[in-house]
Amino acid sequence: MILVLLPAYNEEESLPKLMPKLQQTLAAMNEEFKILVCNDGSRDRTQSMLEEYAKEMPVEIIRHKINRGLGESTRDLFELASEMARDGDVIVRLDCDDTHEPEFIPRIVERVRSGCDVVIASRFAPGGGQLGVNGYRAFISRSANLFMKVFFPIPGLREYSCGFRGYRAEKIKEAVAFYGNNFIQLKGLGFTCTLEKLVKLRLINARFGEVPFLLRYDQKLSTSKMVSSVTTLGYVVMTILYYWPWGGWRMAIRNKHHVWNLANDQN
Repeated sequence: MILVLLPAYNEEESLPKLMPKLQQTLAAMNEEFKILVCNDGSRDRTQSMLEEYAKEMPVEIIRHKINRGLGESTRDLFELASEMARDGDVIVRLDCDDTHEPEFIPRIVERVRSGCDVVIASRFAPGGGQLGVNGYRAFISRSANLFMKVFFPIPGLREYSCGFRGYRAEKIKEAVAFYGNNFIQLKGLGFTCTLEKLVKLRLINARFGEVPFLLRYDQKLSTSKMVSSVTTLGYVVMTILYYWPWGGWRMAIRNKHHVWNLANDQN
């Protein structure tokens, strides 16, 4: 089965563009699929539209009555996916604003099933790119990815900030079981959770890969939800937590995971 995760906040304009493409792509893959959507306190017609789509395709909705932010929405989606997933399933997370084309999902799924735990749709891999991104945004994106690559190096990875990714279900189940509520710890710091998941999975020995991808920012109809100052603060906080010499993530999590693995092997 393929489990598709969509965090959604005020996406009434984007849903009619995205959902038919998503259904067509998934149906053509000839395997069971389910779309899990977290409606994060939307104030427009997002909820009613999702309820209509749920009559036509396998859609399950998590509803936050108030806007809690991307971190909490992502946590709830991954926890639900880990409960529903079976061995051999693939979890795919993409944005709900129609900037991530579903046509890349088959390649992502194929790469996961060829041996990767995490596969990132990468603008920076050969053959990738982006449309509709102005010079300032492109500079910020490149700078952020350089920062992440320097402080959180993952061999072979060029793209750190894109949320369009595929995950081997067994690895997500392991991560949720191991970290619990701290799989996404920095829930109140904007888009920091996108990087945090990568780092937390790397610390439990996940195998990473990329597929080239074209970001279609020119198709974005909803307003951007990212607050750059909050996300930047989140990156700084995460860097301190990772390298903190007295119990920082880099050593503490690896040591704890080693002990956790030994205990599970004995059981």
